[in-house]
Amino acid sequence: MYICEHLSEWWVQSSFLEARLPLPVHSNPALVLPKQDYGDWHGQLRFAAKLIAGVLDFKAKIDHGALLAEYQGGHPLCMAQYGRVFGACRVPGPKHDGLLLPPPGRRPPTHVTVVRNFQFFEVEVYNSDGTPLTVDQLHVQLQRVRAQSWKTDKEPLGLLTSDHRHTWGLAYTTLMRDRLNRESVQCIQRSLFTVCLDASVLKVSDERFPARVAAQMLHGGGSWSNSGNRWFDKALQFIVGEDGVCGVVYEQAVVDAQPVATIVDHALEYCKNPDTLRAPMTLLPLPRKLYFYITPEIKHDIERAKCNLDILITDLDISCFMFEGFGRDLLKAQGLRPDSVMQVALQLAYYSAHGSLCTTGETASLRRFHLGRMDLVRPPAAPCLALALALDAPHSSDENLLALLREAVQSQSDRTDQVLAGQGVDGHLLGLRLAAIADGQRLPELFLDPAFALATHWRLLTGQVRSRAAELLVRGPAVPDGYAVCYDLRGGRVRGSITAAACCRHTAALLLHRTLQATLARLARLLGLPGPPPPAPDS
Repeated sequence: MYICEHLSEWWVQSSFLEARLPLPVHSNPALVLPKQDYGDWHGQLRFAAKLIAGVLDFKAKIDHGALLAEYQGGHPLCMAQYGRVFGACRVPGPKHDGLLLPPPGRRPPTHVTVVRNFQFFEVEVYNSDGTPLTVDQLHVQLQRVRAQSWKTDKEPLGLLTSDHRHTWGLAYTTLMRDRLNRESVQCIQRSLFTVCLDASVLKVSDERFPARVAAQMLHGGGSWSNSGNRWFDKALQFIVGEDGVCGVVYEQAVVDAQPVATIVDHALEYCKNPDTLRAPMTLLPLPRKLYFYITPEIKHDIERAKCNLDILITDLDISCFMFEGFGRDLLKAQGLRPDSVMQVALQLAYYSAHGSLCTTGETASLRRFHLGRMDLVRPPAAPCLALALALDAPHSSDENLLALLREAVQSQSDRTDQVLAGQGVDGHLLGLRLAAIADGQRLPELFLDPAFALATHWRLLTGQVRSRAAELLVRGPAVPDGYAVCYDLRGGRVRGSITAAACCRHTAALLLHRTLQATLARLARLLGLPGPPPPAPDS
């Protein structure tokens, strides 16, 4: 394992902590979990108790050094992110944010934050002897939380964390001047993670249901719904809805998608066979409600955050997809790297929708390196364009198309391997730019050229996360005239989400959804796979 610490710190600082856009939609991705088979608050609290126990069981493996090493292509991966995700929180600032991480060598926190009806509670999850509470004990604690939060809080303070980072940074300074507020906020920040007990939301059609759930996980549904049940700065927030919808929203400055998916996989597997040991006959400390002193100035900040978040949510366009007959195992049997095929398909789908290719970045993990985070893979434009033109040509033979497809896929695979080996272009350019700034030198002309601005305007931001349990990953587009596409290729199918800005007249999530479906159907026929059916002509 090589060292890649310095560049990773720069990447986090530049890409996340210095970004000023709101965390929901723009930065924090969300994992949607399978809908659970309960439909009332009794089932909600029972499942939440199991989920907390499952996450604590995973944390115990970290604490005891029992977490198995992960590998990618035969290379061991850095496991450091697991040791810093519990108890971590982003801290807002007027110019740039900071990170509050659990200090090594000190006693770790023993509580989680539970939020219901916009009210925050400190809930201890360990006994006095250091053992985690059982599922039954956790269930009792959650029942106590519910008993103390019958009515919705008039001032949803958590909405402040959804605002523009500069605005939230100024409001944070005002909020923390009061001792009561400071103690309550610090309790949230230092908790292991947050559990959001969401209320049921309005039912929608089966067709719109996946997009509605994805939106709820991503931003909470709005100030009139469950967004006040969030503290978006927290590294991990587990969402458990009263209607059975569940998910996780996480903060990217602290942790990447794959470690979160691994934690979720373990927790949901634990939920199938929870610890059945009887709870010891000991008194549990009551959950402590966190109170805040809301001044007129803070109340004004909350009202402004409500308006801003609702505008942001209205502008988000989401479409979710699941295509059968085009999965990992089927593509591997053809001698093709599945992720590379999907990346080429996304280029073809974008070309079909807009008549050109665009600046595209696929997030790639650098955990092969010590403390490595991520870089971006840029798809090979020339072979993708050649394939797109050939698919549009009326007399292209299947033999020629198949050859062009394999060439494009191989080029994509080569570029992916380069990035995974630490040879990505964007990471090196970031290092060059920040090194010049740190040294007080004039920026190289490259960074001032309009072509560089065009080359870093990510109209198509993509990524894959592999999970046994999660349904899909969702995040917002990187630019107003762009898309974000997240997907998971499984044995015989591919599932994912597409987001775009509703205000942009040039993009539409459903448009890319349909062209992607048509593209995968065409490629499946070329490869002799079952593939998804082409979209209906009038859809």
